[in-house]
This record gives sequence, C-alpha cells and structure tokens, in this order.
Amino acid sequence: MLSLASVQALGGLIGRMAWRFKSVSCRTTQTNLRLCFPGLSQQQRDRLARESLMETAKTACELGRIWELPTPEVMAHIVRVTGEDILDSALASGKGVIIAAPHLGSWELTGVYLSSRSSCTFLYKPPKLARFGESLIRYRSRQGAQLAPTSPKGVAMLVRALGRGELVGILPDQEPGLESGVFAPFFGVQALTMTLIAKLAQRTGAQVVSIFARRLPDAQGFEIVIDRARVGIADPDPVVAATALNATVEDCVRQALNQYQWEYRRFKQQPDQGKNALYRQGGSE
Repeated sequence: MLSLASVQALGGLIGRMAWRFKSVSCRTTQTNLRLCFPGLSQQQRDRLARESLMETAKTACELGRIWELPTPEVMAHIVRVTGEDILDSALASGKGVIIAAPHLGSWELTGVYLSSRSSCTFLYKPPKLARFGESLIRYRSRQGAQLAPTSPKGVAMLVRALGRGELVGILPDQEPGLESGVFAPFFGVQALTMTLIAKLAQRTGAQVVSIFARRLPDAQGFEIVIDRARVGIADPDPVVAATALNATVEDCVRQALNQYQWEYRRFKQQPDQGKNALYRQGGSE
C-alpha cells in the first residue's frame, strides 16, 4: 500500500538501525568487506557496509509491491533496460538461456522482467518455513514461471526447459553443498562455487547471460542490466568455469557495489578450515 519512495525510506531506516546496533548482519557485512576489499580504509568500508545494510533492507521492503501489485504496475518501476539485445540474441539461438542473477539490487524484480520476455524456470532453495515456501511459489509463479527445487528433480526441470529453448534463472552466488561445488576466487577470496551452471551449459549448449535490477536514486525506479557471461563459464575444467562464473558476478557487483547482499556468509566453507572459520575470526570486527 506504500509508495515506492515510502518503502525505500523505511528500508533505509531499518538498515541504519542494523548498523547502529551492530546486528549480526552488520558484523557479517563488515567481515565480508574486510576480506574482499583490504585496500579500502576502515572509513570507506564502514560507509559501504552502512549503505549495503540500507540497500538490502530496501530490497526486503520492496517485496510487498513486487509480489502484490498487478504486473503492469510492477513493470512500470523499470525505467530502462541495458543490454536487452544480448538477451534477444541468446533467445534467438533456440538452445535456451541460462540466467545468472546474483543477490544484487532487486533480484525479485528481475524475475518479473524475465517472465515478461519468455517462459521461465527458476531454481530455488525451499525455505525452512513451509508456509513461506508456499507463498514464495505462488508469488514467483503468478506470471506462469515454473519453480524448480534444488534437487535432482529440479535440475531435470531445468534441462527440459533449456531443451524447449526457454529461460532458466539461477542465483549464482548461493553457496552449494560441498559435493556440488568447487573453490574459486570471489573478490580474491576462495568461495565454494556451484558447478551447476557450467554443467547445464555444457550439456545443452545454452548461453549464459547475467542480469540484475539496479535501484536508481530518489525512488526513480530501476534499471535492468544485462550482459554476457565471462569466457570460460562452460569450460570442462570445473575450477576454470567457477572462476569465470565468479568473475561474471563481480562484473555485475562492481556496477552497484552497495546494492550487493554483503550480509550473506559467502565464505562459510574454506579449504582445510572448519565451517564459518573466517566469520569466527573476524565476525566481531
């Protein structure tokens, strides 16, 4: 019921509170930024951390409008699309398109945009709260999109969708299980990275395209930014492919650094270290 300006103002307030009271998300953000940007001064990292908390809270507060408003009203928030010709060309190949959509800007809005362009299947991790999971499926599929769970059945759904020449959406910066990923650098830090995107591209010949919805200042709306993935993203060597995937995500993040979800524990698993070792070492920075 609130305007976009009011929703974003509320998100900004929540983010400032998270910074003021040094929430868990705040401490995780500080640790991630310290690991990824050691060359920045403490003041610069603190400013970026505060902005990131505010932008992530805006993303959460915007969900009501994106999920509940009629689709034409949601689409009206998109004021421009950059790189749409790249998506058009990839779709024209007829082999399907793998969409790498990182936790950047309004990733739920990217789903609405993609569903307006083609039949879509989105990979998702079923949440622990069953009722929330039901709502998630209902909202994300209201334009006809299919949701594929992170399971062998879900992967089979992705393969079939690509075989039909459709879009498949995956969050490429979500940490997989140890059996489903390899370690590759992300902003210079080893990160457990999924191999699924490379395997799908190798199996189907589908192109990989990145996308994110950048939040514009002063509640002006959003810009959809589309680009080609880095060369090597479908390499048979899983580490080469994962490195290209992370570089693709980096290319997106650097265009809107404060709108990335730095609150996510991207480096929970580390080679030859216990789980969450980096966060135990630096989480109370």
